[in-house]
Amino acid sequence: MTSLDRFLLTGRVAVVTGGTRGLGAGFARALAEAGARVVIGGRDEAAGAEMVATLADDGLTAEFVAGDVTEDADVARLLARTLEVFGRVDVLVNNAGACVHAPALEVTDADWQHVIDVNLTAVWRVARTFGRHFVAQGAGSIVNIGSMSGMIVNRPQWQPAYNASKAAVHHLTRSLAAEWGPAGVRVNALAPGYIKTDMSPVDDPQFRRQWIEDAPLQRYGTVEELAPAVVFLASDASSFVSGSVLVADGGYTAF
Repeated sequence: MTSLDRFLLTGRVAVVTGGTRGLGAGFARALAEAGARVVIGGRDEAAGAEMVATLADDGLTAEFVAGDVTEDADVARLLARTLEVFGRVDVLVNNAGACVHAPALEVTDADWQHVIDVNLTAVWRVARTFGRHFVAQGAGSIVNIGSMSGMIVNRPQWQPAYNASKAAVHHLTRSLAAEWGPAGVRVNALAPGYIKTDMSPVDDPQFRRQWIEDAPLQRYGTVEELAPAVVFLASDASSFVSGSVLVADGGYTAF
């Protein structure tokens, strides 16, 4: 096997939660381009069907499973449907997320709970469900999507619940890697910086001073730049990497 061959996911099955748009859609496409058959989890059935059709047009294999990662039954169905359609699962990308932009004194209990439920509790729930299967089969790779916000405090757009949830995801990643490593299961996290998506106003002039000019690379990133990092963490190219948080932020957290 050559070094480049180690990045291939041919014959493997990858599940991406929140995979119908933004980062998740980019991750799903990258994994499929690397050879994986991909299962996309999400709540928007129309967007899911469109994503599957778009990948199919490019000769890539994908399946959509509708569901909410905050619901136990939906998470169990995501795994069951993956095994039913493809007969196996090798990779989980825990990507579904939520954010409330508000100063701490304006964050309601409902806001806080919503962000924690989606960004942390659901990551735990999905990782545990798939992790149980991976431990039993003696192999598997989990990639939790964290954020540089788990390491720094974003400004001027305050988001205390999001920051706390992502910091917790990073340490949960290490905890699971430590427990499941002996069973052949790797668990890592990817911590993106400012990445342009339909939901992220990275090119808004009001944020340029703090978001762009404070980064060593002096720009935001793209989904296409970030997605190969997920392929790396999912594939044999990172076979000796576990419990790590890979930061992809244009150098932002260097300061």
